[in-house]
Amino acid sequence: MKKSVVFLICGFMASAVAETIPIEAFAPGTVPGEFQVTTSDVSGTLRLGGISFGFSPFEHVPTETNLVSAMGLLNYYRIFTTNHRYGESMRAIPSEASLEGPDTVRVHWPAEEDRPFALTGIYHWITPDTVDLETIVEATDTLPAFDVFLASYLSEHFPASAVYVKAGENEKEFITAEPEDGVWQVFPRDDDARALVKDGRWDIPPSPVDWAVRPELAAPLVYRRAADSDLVVAMMARPEDCFAVFTPFRGEHHYSMYFSLFGDTLEAGDTVRARIRMVIAEMDDDALLARYQEFLDSDQ
Repeated sequence: MKKSVVFLICGFMASAVAETIPIEAFAPGTVPGEFQVTTSDVSGTLRLGGISFGFSPFEHVPTETNLVSAMGLLNYYRIFTTNHRYGESMRAIPSEASLEGPDTVRVHWPAEEDRPFALTGIYHWITPDTVDLETIVEATDTLPAFDVFLASYLSEHFPASAVYVKAGENEKEFITAEPEDGVWQVFPRDDDARALVKDGRWDIPPSPVDWAVRPELAAPLVYRRAADSDLVVAMMARPEDCFAVFTPFRGEHHYSMYFSLFGDTLEAGDTVRARIRMVIAEMDDDALLARYQEFLDSDQ
């Protein structure tokens, strides 16, 4: 066999092996249910104090940028069905968490009498700057227009959200959420999604929200870019998994981005899954769109 062929085979085998080696990202924290996160790109904690706050505190290591200042990145906030909300927040409901490997943490809320579904979130690091979150719901009763509202709260370094929307026939663009367009803004997937957001689920006290409806999504893709660099924190989902993207206007103190997942009616015994991805990296819009295409291709 020629040396070039040997090198080619060895190189292919090394590449294949490298793809299967998990990233050493997670380690047990100081209390049960808390996990430390360390990669070459990020550092911080998942589930501080054993509570489902998402990633908080969290820092981008190369630029020494604080990424969060509130509840954190990728935390389960509200769960809805038509005209109904299950409690104030999933963050306040105890959950079980386990380390499944150096790159994976599983979080689970079992079904209860007043919560007819089991919810599981699986955090899985793909590369040092990329984490996936798979959401799995198992229904124990009928759940009309079921909606998992996932939240990420950034720091003041990230003042504005940009959302990928339709901009005319066959045109797509990122637009920012500005004060003149409303305090709390929603970008729906289509007319059905718009109706779902406005069906009464967001009118429930003590904290109702009147979402200002913005252009339809070109894809469920949203980011915040640091004001003084090209550092981006981006959330992305498959179009079939996410029916709306939400965010407040530029400078609003939550500095937040939200996804509404699913949106279909579930029957007892149904199981549904959605996968989203967060990328934390220095990049322009074209590079982000390429990363989104990689995400979509990873399901092939």
